[in-house]
Amino acid sequence: MGSDPLGDVRYAGYRRKLIEDIRGRGVEDLDILQLFDRVPRHLFLPEGVQPRAYEDAPIPIGFGQTASQPSLQAYYLKILAPGEDDKVLEIGTGCGYLTALLSLMADRVYSVERIRELSQRARTALDAFGVKNAALLVGDGTIGWRKYAPFDVIVVSAASPSIPQALVDQLADGGRMLIPVGQRDMQALKLVRRSGDEITEETVGGAVKFVPLLGRFAWKEEV
Repeated sequence: MGSDPLGDVRYAGYRRKLIEDIRGRGVEDLDILQLFDRVPRHLFLPEGVQPRAYEDAPIPIGFGQTASQPSLQAYYLKILAPGEDDKVLEIGTGCGYLTALLSLMADRVYSVERIRELSQRARTALDAFGVKNAALLVGDGTIGWRKYAPFDVIVVSAASPSIPQALVDQLADGGRMLIPVGQRDMQALKLVRRSGDEITEETVGGAVKFVPLLGRFAWKEEV
């Protein structure tokens, strides 16, 4: 891709079409839409699926994982509204695309991925895009990343049967977390907020379907 990953003109029109698709699904914040124009999704996907990079759809990235639907990621950003001084914890680095989007909104991003190969691929793509404010960890995302807690924003990109208390404990005062909660085949998005010692939880948006969050405080490894 060289030093200018957006210089690949093959994808320019597709990227603009994706932005219109995201707008059509209810995210009209220009600052968020511009992020999807700035970050080249194809750079973060395996070569074999790069032609599908700007579909508004989840894309397989190997190891039974997917890159989430961009309009859903835009909705995440709309609800959580990371600020330029915020510290963000991302659970499920995946291909690193959402990590890159978050890096343009927040001060620091700490991202945990259980599959080493995906984390390594994401690091390569983030470096190629020039991201300097994102740290990656290979580990159990349900435990979080206590070393850098508390976090202003926690983004969970995999589905849990319940909200892991370890993640709630790592929310800063005024912090918010978005996590899909439910069964393996269908979930609801839960927005969790901390205000002092008070924790509130509400359901936002319609039904969603994410890959399962595997770890000590969520689903166990599949046999």
